[in-house]
Amino acid sequence: MKAAGIVVEYNPFHNGHLHHARSAKESSGADILIAVMSGQFLQRGEPAFADKWKRTEMALASGVDLVIELPYVYATAQASDFARGAITLLDAIGCESFCFGSEQGNIDPFLKSRQLLNSKNLLYQQEIHDAIQSGISYPKALNKAYQTVTDGEEGVADLSKPNNILGYHYIEAADRISSSMRPLTIQRIGANYHEPITEGMSIASATGIRNAFFEGGSIKELAKYLPAPSLQALQSFAGEYGHFGSWETFYPMLRYTILKDRPANLRRFAEVTEGIENLIYEAARKEQDFESFLALVKSKRFTRTRIQRMLTHIYTGFTWEQLKSFNQPSYLRLLGMTKAGRHYLHAQKKNITLPMISRAADLTDDLGKLDIHASSLYMLGMGAGNLKKEFTTPPIYFG
Repeated sequence: MKAAGIVVEYNPFHNGHLHHARSAKESSGADILIAVMSGQFLQRGEPAFADKWKRTEMALASGVDLVIELPYVYATAQASDFARGAITLLDAIGCESFCFGSEQGNIDPFLKSRQLLNSKNLLYQQEIHDAIQSGISYPKALNKAYQTVTDGEEGVADLSKPNNILGYHYIEAADRISSSMRPLTIQRIGANYHEPITEGMSIASATGIRNAFFEGGSIKELAKYLPAPSLQALQSFAGEYGHFGSWETFYPMLRYTILKDRPANLRRFAEVTEGIENLIYEAARKEQDFESFLALVKSKRFTRTRIQRMLTHIYTGFTWEQLKSFNQPSYLRLLGMTKAGRHYLHAQKKNITLPMISRAADLTDDLGKLDIHASSLYMLGMGAGNLKKEFTTPPIYFG
């Protein structure tokens, strides 16, 4: 059985994701589609709109055969580390190929860019360093360095686009671990990464869907952008919790954590740097809602995403010391499977190179304990009375 891998967040699973899943399977010629999916906290540094189990349900009902959790350390990391964790897991579970959506829509420019940056790595790293020293944000420094190194080159990827950037990092990660997986990309269609919902379109960005809901829309009103199983899962989640995950919902607990720890302790947490802990503390003292708080912290040097990742680590208590202690994923955490996915695991069990974990009780190393801890804090932020869902929820089976 041939497997293709995809890296996802499904926050929530919408029509664009359905197109990606179907196209990935078709373009790869695979029998099985395996998704590595972020858990309760996401790469942009925010709590998931719906928990990982509901998002797993959406995926399995819409063409994905296996869902594996991307551990917290990688799910909340900058693009290169996010990609490294995800690609390592797809390689370990035996995928023959991996497929990502991109604005580019053609794999050749990515391969050329990777070859070029490999050959000019010293210059590229120096340009990044110089750009950061000039006071611009890390993403802007990467793009500036890339533009310098590729100046005059034809046929390279446009790394000013968010999905292209992530796609390049997937290829870079596969190259660095000497993976035999074949990289594939499909053209992203419909709304762009952060675009608001546009009337007349059936494909909207996950950001647009979330924003429309938080601005007063109902899940039912957003039905045309969601496959039917996603709509049902979100309605079920809303019925259980009465709301969806967001920093606005989590802010009272985040604010308490910030004020309790004080600046001297805040700087211990991963990604908190350059004195921003003082600004975070003062903003938390002054502001009673998250967006007002964030407006006081944002600057040209620190993007919203980077600040939110700092806040995620403050909320979960994830420190610089912990961040530096993890080198690579140590297990495959199974969140759900279809009948075909179960057959694949049975057929490939001798070829899978990391332990397959289906119970939280078996997550006994530091990486696994961190996932359990983060999940418990997500449930607490959602107002759940029972924080043991991590232990009481078996892998979802979609027969």
